Amino acid sequence: MLGPLPSIRAIGTAVPDRAYSQDFARQRMRSWLAGDRRTERILERIYRHSAIDTRHSVVDDFATGEGPFVDADGGFCSPSTGARNAIYAEAAPGLFRAAAEAAFERADGVATDDVTHVVTVSCTGFVAPGPDLDLVHALGLSSRTERYHLGFMGCYAAFPALRMAHAFCRADPDAVVLVASAELCTLHLEPRADLDGITANAVFADGAAAAIVTARAPSGPRLELEAFASDVVREGADDMAWTIGDHGFEMTLSSYVPRLLGANARDALAPLLERLETRRVRRWAVHPGGRAILDKLATALELEPEALTASREILRRYGNMSSATVLFVLEQILGAGGEDGEAIPAAAFGPGLTVDSAVLTYRV
Repeated sequence: MLGPLPSIRAIGTAVPDRAYSQDFARQRMRSWLAGDRRTERILERIYRHSAIDTRHSVVDDFATGEGPFVDADGGFCSPSTGARNAIYAEAAPGLFRAAAEAAFERADGVATDDVTHVVTVSCTGFVAPGPDLDLVHALGLSSRTERYHLGFMGCYAAFPALRMAHAFCRADPDAVVLVASAELCTLHLEPRADLDGITANAVFADGAAAAIVTARAPSGPRLELEAFASDVVREGADDMAWTIGDHGFEMTLSSYVPRLLGANARDALAPLLERLETRRVRRWAVHPGGRAILDKLATALELEPEALTASREILRRYGNMSSATVLFVLEQILGAGGEDGEAIPAAAFGPGLTVDSAVLTYRV
């Protein structure tokens, strides 16, 4: 007989100190792409209709100038991939740690000494020793803590990480798993005049989130990890991609992605939807990859307007922080409270075109 379901006991988040308004980002990008009126019109439309107010970045010189990205005259410098990755190696550990510490501050009955596994997630930089070991040292965890890193999976990667945590806790009821994601997407900003490039530069941002997962005797509100599913929309394989170039990681985010997700949402999320057939669902935790993605999914799944309130709010305040973003959404839902037994369906999307989903249950 299996014991209690593993659950998310607490979630913590962190963002860099530097915040840029979407209006400032639009003006900066327009100055870098000046000269083509058609490009300027497309840029204006995409930025003004992004439903994003603010995005955070570890890069200060978008505003201050005279750094690796912007020269004294305000021109874009296009730093090498190595230079960008060096900033990742310096900035990412602090964000991982801040998010994890915020999670433990909220975790009633669970402390850092209890951690048995660390699972880190990131697709925006590479360094070894990696963020998994950084967290062990920063939090004073045992040197025997099991460590795993999920790299370069993209925006849906929080779900494989939570699935791993679920499996560890099912195998060992005393396990306590720290899942932490940090993405520094703005390190890979590169002004591009094509539609895909403009779209990607208009939405991505930096942030980190951490979740504590365990099946130990519950204490306080939590999100039970009930079930997971994964699928691939094969015709979208080339519409969302993340490749390493000489001047950063090159993001492909086609304008067809929202349409593809809308058209295939019911099939891709079928296992999740079957579990929800007899249950009342008020809130969804959907990765806010962009305004159009949320709009298309809401239409395809016939969701009530308030169902995606948390996703739209995170998009507005922070933009798309890749794999960390859906944890920001879940943090907001967990903090808002709810009825015991309420189902919280969740989903995220990434290269492939991969659709990962989960059913969580709110418990008090």
